[in-house]
Order: sequence, then structure tokens, then C-alpha cells
Amino acid sequence: MTYQTITYEVADRVAVITFDRPENLNAINVRMMAELAEAYASAERDDDVWTIVVTGAGTAFCTGADVTEIPEDGGNLAQSPYLSTYDQWEAPQEATPPFRTMTKPILTAVNGICCGAGLDLVTTSDIVIASDRAEFFDPHVSIGVVSGREMVRLARVLPRSVVLRMALTGRFERMGVQRAYELGLVTEVVEHDHLMDRALEVAGLVNKNAPLAVRGTRLAIHKSMGVPLHEGELLAEGFRERVKRTEDALEGPRAFREKRPPVWRAR
Repeated sequence: MTYQTITYEVADRVAVITFDRPENLNAINVRMMAELAEAYASAERDDDVWTIVVTGAGTAFCTGADVTEIPEDGGNLAQSPYLSTYDQWEAPQEATPPFRTMTKPILTAVNGICCGAGLDLVTTSDIVIASDRAEFFDPHVSIGVVSGREMVRLARVLPRSVVLRMALTGRFERMGVQRAYELGLVTEVVEHDHLMDRALEVAGLVNKNAPLAVRGTRLAIHKSMGVPLHEGELLAEGFRERVKRTEDALEGPRAFREKRPPVWRAR
């Protein structure tokens, strides 16, 4: 696919996906949805990619769906006939990576305004860092729309009262990045001009580890979050058992004994 609304670059085992509609504050239109879906799929199936970084161009990270393209009847942006595909029966994903079915870790670097569907990246990514210029809000009720999955996801991350305040004040109140850090919405605040350098540095730290062990750990955490603790422990052990049968699981202890850096092969 030739990308028009995003950029996609791979280097040093890191795929960088950049929302690239700065003149529209990286609002998501139909083409962007399709391009993001293809980019996420490309990164997932590429053996040369171990970690994915998502960020935005310009002053905004992502401001959600492009309201100029929302149909007058309030329907979603899909071009297929209504309810003709499984995805239309699911919660809309828009810019969200298919985090439930992906194995590779996703790092989101929030470079500026983050609202609406942009919040989905913050709540579904594995690591989130932010520019000191970032700010967060949810404008749905301000344009007459129920704030749905975005706030439901956010309520799994932030205290209920904080989420309700954001949801009900709409576009008229914004959460600053320092407050977001204090609440655990982001893990690190970075000087704006150094955001991508730091994002790539953190991605590099992840990539120093055994990639299959990283993926298994990520899956163990994600898949166990909605089940009771004991069942979650057993589920996580299943991922550990799978990875124990790989070449990398032998290489790690061997490299430790030989006092050398491990050579990971992702198999």
C-alpha cells in the first residue's frame, strides 16, 4: 500500500508508524483507518520488526475521528454495507492497533494533543511516553456523541472520578501531561524535541531482550487481566512453557554462563 495519511519506517528492528495529517490535527479519516490497519499488520508479520512505535506529526498526536467525514445519520466511517462485516459488530477501532491479537509490543509517543480515539492508543499500548507539550481530553459529549469505548478503556487505567470528569467536561477541560504522569496514564514525560529519540531508546531497551520472551510476557499480562488471579497465573504459565521450547530460551542461560551478550534469533 502507498501511504498518504501515515508514514511507515523500519530500522534497527523498530517499526515507526506516524500519523501524518498534521493540517487536520491527525484526525482519522477512512483512508487513514485502512492505512493504519495495513501498517499494523505489516509490522506484525515482518520478522525484522520486534517493536512498534506510534507517534504523530505536527502539534497533535491524534484528535480522534475526522468529524467532517462522519455521515449525517451518525453512522461509522466504514465504506462497506451496514453490518456486512464482523468488524462493524465490534467496538470501532479507528486508530487502535489490534492489540488483542498482536504479539509485538507497542510503544506510543504522545507528541501533543491527544483526545477522542487518540486516547485508545494510550490505553491499549504497552508503553506510553509523552512530550511535555502533550495534553488529554475527550470531546465526544461536546459534539453530541456518547463517549463510549474510549472512556470504558480509560476507566480501566484511571480512577473512576477522574474518568467521569474528563468524559463529562468534554472539550472544555484538558488534563496536562504532568497530571497524566502522576496518575499513571503515561510512564515518562520527555522534553518535546527529544521525544522520538527517547522513544527509540526505550524501544531499543526492549529489543535487547529475547523477543519471544517479550511477546509471551506481553500476552500473559494482556490475556490474564480479565480473569481471576489464579486462572491468570495458570494462563501466564502456559506462555512460559511455550517459550521454554525455543532456541532463545537456551541461548539466554548459555550467554550468561559464557559472560557474553546473547544473540537472539526470535525462534
